[in-house]
Amino acid sequence: MIGYYVHHHGVGHLTRASSIVPHLHDDVTIFSSRPAPDPVPASEWVTAWVTLPMDIPRDTHGPTDEEARRATAGGALHWAPTGVPGLTERMATIAAWIERHRPRAFVVDVSVEVATFVRLMGIPLVVLAMPGERTDAPHRLAYTLADRIVAPWSRTVYDPDWLHQYADKTVYAGSISRVADRVSVGSRVPDSAVLMSGAGGSSLGAGYLDAVRAATPGTTWRGVGTPGEPWVADVWPVLDTAGVVVTHGGQNAVADVAAANVPAVVVAEDRPFDEQRATAGALSRAGLAVALDAWPDPSAWPDLLRRARALSADLRSATRIDGAAARAAAAIESVARP
Repeated sequence: MIGYYVHHHGVGHLTRASSIVPHLHDDVTIFSSRPAPDPVPASEWVTAWVTLPMDIPRDTHGPTDEEARRATAGGALHWAPTGVPGLTERMATIAAWIERHRPRAFVVDVSVEVATFVRLMGIPLVVLAMPGERTDAPHRLAYTLADRIVAPWSRTVYDPDWLHQYADKTVYAGSISRVADRVSVGSRVPDSAVLMSGAGGSSLGAGYLDAVRAATPGTTWRGVGTPGEPWVADVWPVLDTAGVVVTHGGQNAVADVAAANVPAVVVAEDRPFDEQRATAGALSRAGLAVALDAWPDPSAWPDLLRRARALSADLRSATRIDGAAARAAAAIESVARP
């Protein structure tokens, strides 16, 4: 048995797990504070799903400085508030499951607190690395405790200095995409463009895409996850035929665009530790995408599209899409006890 913690914010951590878990040769139980998918995918890629209570106070007032200090255990952790029943319950749930099943390994994507707790219970620990500036004490603790670190990106594209000290236990698996194995559905439409927004929050306004359309009359635009646009359940046909894709800098979105090997503009949204800016900057330095730190004025898009269409690098190859999920699974199994 293998345990696998999935952070509840956005859908990226769950999407990544759904790509990795099918390559594991063992039963897998998912732990998360997000609701289980409906239906629970037990017959598809997991054995069981354990929904954890949220670890936040029931009241809504902002923390005082003293409460915030206690919540980080003096800066040693990211979030461990005292007197919160949900935090106690979630850790007790994980402990009871570990005591009963004695898992061969436990994967954490992502939580310093869960990673620390699991390792203290004597279970081989695998943590997923995240891009950005991860040099604070809590991140260093999680990476130090880990038996294996899986970096879901290509080292030739992104090789942050802070990860070098853990080189002996880090596996750069490549970018993990849910559409990595999909087959092309048609020809690319050069004068088309797709704008992708993320489930983790976006600064895009409701009228932004309409303004972009007005500024680029020669381009046919389609929105995916953007305000006012229809929901797209299967993004692959949209990406596969697009002339250019404009996406936020989330790892899964970038990986899906790379899987389609389509010219890209990557716009970094504000995220903790400058996560998306690190990803966008790395892609830009490697000549793989046009990168922006914020959504530009609509008038900038004719030139941005021209620059994106001029890119000639093989985005899919450079990001090591092919086999990435299997490499991540192999890294997990390499530390799993017999």
